[in-house]
Amino acid sequence: MANAKALEFTIERNSAPVEANERAKLLENPGFGNLFTDHMVVIRWSENLGWHDANIKKRGPIQMNPASSVLHYAQEIFEGMKAYRLADGSTALFRPEENAKRFQASARRMAMPELPVEVFLQSVEKLVEIDRDWFPSVDGGSLYLRPFMFASEVFLGVRPAKEYLYMVIASPAGEYFKSGATAVTIWVSEDYSRAAPGGTGAAKCGGNYAASLVAQAEAIEQHCDQVVFLDAAERRWVEELGGMNLFFVMDDGKLITPPLSGTILPGITRESIIVLAREEGLEVSEEPYSIEQWRGDATSGKLVETFACGTAAVVTSVGMVKSRHGEFTIGSGGPGQLTEKLKSRLVDIQRGLSEDRHDWVKRLF
Repeated sequence: MANAKALEFTIERNSAPVEANERAKLLENPGFGNLFTDHMVVIRWSENLGWHDANIKKRGPIQMNPASSVLHYAQEIFEGMKAYRLADGSTALFRPEENAKRFQASARRMAMPELPVEVFLQSVEKLVEIDRDWFPSVDGGSLYLRPFMFASEVFLGVRPAKEYLYMVIASPAGEYFKSGATAVTIWVSEDYSRAAPGGTGAAKCGGNYAASLVAQAEAIEQHCDQVVFLDAAERRWVEELGGMNLFFVMDDGKLITPPLSGTILPGITRESIIVLAREEGLEVSEEPYSIEQWRGDATSGKLVETFACGTAAVVTSVGMVKSRHGEFTIGSGGPGQLTEKLKSRLVDIQRGLSEDRHDWVKRLF
């Protein structure tokens, strides 16, 4: 069985990659999630062989049987992470071991096989190296990496599958939110919940995001950038956005963020922000925070900033919150001072511009 910590990869280079001049033109304005590199990683798992058949090959369509179990029972998980070009020209990943561990945790929750951390790291590092020419030169540009796994066994029946495909694709990325957005406006979802106790809220699986899309569509109809979800039981406690964790900054410098109670994704950016804020001497409390508190504290001035954080958008100020009951502005409605300071500290570490005291940055080449 090929279950060793490291696997031997077969590399089949794309015989017709995007030409350099065309690639350069594409990278002038990569956007987010629309442009992809020349290669992809594919590794198979089966009940009999374990992890095997590790390949890096030309990125292309996947041939699937219509009875593949993922299409019927949604056994699927993914990760989101970035590779960065550092100030000295080298390339690095930010806390990739944490992505690997979260991928394993998601797999356990979804009754899927756990990919060894070492194999996860191998897969993303090798793809970054082979597609290194795809780094965008735009300000804040990065190579967004999407490892994912799904049930590929051909069968109809409600049980964990016995065959899976693990893959990694890469996407040159610019800004997540539209250019010029200094603070986002969010919509409070009162009809829909993202996750419930005992559910899959802490797993990074496609089903969680699919369930959020109707609420996100509602937010767009209300001219908002994102949706924020409340807890499923009382519809009172603030949990997270459709794809980002939230922080609340009080007038005494205290930061509050909703606790990881099984319904919120344990964000790697979230955990990094907590560490950096405490290094600044700030109090950070992981505690429940209600929509009533949010509205009241913003109105009274006790709440001075709110920000969202995640791999894609990094750290983003929230300027206004809308709901059926009206709207309220946070602070001046623009980017918060502490928000920008914490974002700058985090980005400077990711880009190799400041000291990495925690060994978060893993240099590749």
